[in-house]
Amino acid sequence: MSSAPAAGLNRRRFLHVAAAVAAASAGSSITLISCGEPAPGPEPGPGSRSALPVPATLSAVGATLIPGPGLARIAPGESSAAWLFNDMLPGPTIRARRGEQAQIRLVNQLTEPTIVHWHGLIVPEEADGHPRRAIQAGATLDYRFPVVQRAGTFWYHPHPHSRTAAQIHRGLAGFFIISDEEEDSLGLPRGEREILLLLQDRDGDAGKAFDYAPSDTDLHAGILRNVPFGNGARMPSLNVIGGRYRFRVLNGSQARVYRLGLSNGAPFSVIGNDGGLLPSVAQVDSVFLGVGERVDLLVDFASVKVGSRLMLKSLPFEMATTSTGSFSQGAEMDLLELLRTEGAGGIERPLPATLSNVAPLAAASDRAFLLRSSNQKEVHLINGVSFDMDRIDERIPLGQVERWIFLNDSPLPHPVHLHGTQFQVESRVGGRNTVYPYEGGWKDTVLLMPLEKVTVLVRFDRYRGVFPLHCHNLQHEDLGMMLNVEVT
Repeated sequence: MSSAPAAGLNRRRFLHVAAAVAAASAGSSITLISCGEPAPGPEPGPGSRSALPVPATLSAVGATLIPGPGLARIAPGESSAAWLFNDMLPGPTIRARRGEQAQIRLVNQLTEPTIVHWHGLIVPEEADGHPRRAIQAGATLDYRFPVVQRAGTFWYHPHPHSRTAAQIHRGLAGFFIISDEEEDSLGLPRGEREILLLLQDRDGDAGKAFDYAPSDTDLHAGILRNVPFGNGARMPSLNVIGGRYRFRVLNGSQARVYRLGLSNGAPFSVIGNDGGLLPSVAQVDSVFLGVGERVDLLVDFASVKVGSRLMLKSLPFEMATTSTGSFSQGAEMDLLELLRTEGAGGIERPLPATLSNVAPLAAASDRAFLLRSSNQKEVHLINGVSFDMDRIDERIPLGQVERWIFLNDSPLPHPVHLHGTQFQVESRVGGRNTVYPYEGGWKDTVLLMPLEKVTVLVRFDRYRGVFPLHCHNLQHEDLGMMLNVEVT
């Protein structure tokens, strides 16, 4: 592998962007609009709502994943040509216990190279799914790695160079759930009251829903469409009884940012995010969710009247800059219909004041990253460079804590994802100008809205090797907004 000096920010440019961020924070660049029950109106896209599919389950010990062409059933009587893991949409949910040894075989039945990344899992470099390790059509790859982290909601998806967006859009994605004794002790909802929800926005027409044909506008802003899909079903619906439910929600879209909330404005409890349990329950009425982020919610339907209808929505929001694209960021969307049916869940166990102990990190040094998308369709850069699979962009010693400063100098959101470790969000200046309580604990992806500066505390303490850092807007990632970080 060839190497290059770490690409640093020009000091004058750093100060210029910092000043712009400070100016943005002085104004009200984000408008948060509360939303009650909407008036009846036409649903977006064709057809009626579909029952939310329940993904099949595989054990991480001895699983086989086979990506290949198939048919995705998106609504009663409607199917669409897609690419699927094990002929399922989403792919089978892989479950593991902390301390197990994962053994997963990838059998590539696509007509092009692919590789699987275990998003959020801390694994050795050779098992991480770096694009340079992609396997050819017809080839097989065996993953073996210890499950070292605590319980949480993770996922897996393809990660080939310049083809990640296309392969995910065509249907390749699935959940990876880890459990442990700490989480077991909380008595959280299980079985039919543990809901896995993979959110995506697509074209509502079955013939176009999984077709990857981005326009010039899509390549700049990222693909935004106006019809919500849940677990591959168009405009999904779920029957709920009168009890507490756990919703493990994953944003698996191409570029869409969601602001989750309930149609009646009721608050809900956030117990976890990307890295597992929060230190304590966060009671909120909305949650921003960037691409690649996950959130673990508790919603109690005991007081909801039988026969009534709620909606898990993406509430409207405004950005500091004008949105681009056919379907703008911040548009209101009805994501999941919730129909209260007969039945009760029994007496719910109260949650403790402390869910998990998370030791805070203290940084020894700073490192800066400037994210910029120009007005040209294919220019998305970090620190002024485009991704090169064989170039080392940053080096960080194993075990050292650093403060990484992300500056979004563009009119577009950038959800930043780091492989190989997790981090703690320290501050956000400009734009929304706050760190939300549901961003506590450990994270692997953090959302930067336009002109936001976000600082995170990072420590690689498990594996040496080369791990990507990239924007998880999939068009931006494919078009160069990615770096290689070498842990030495």
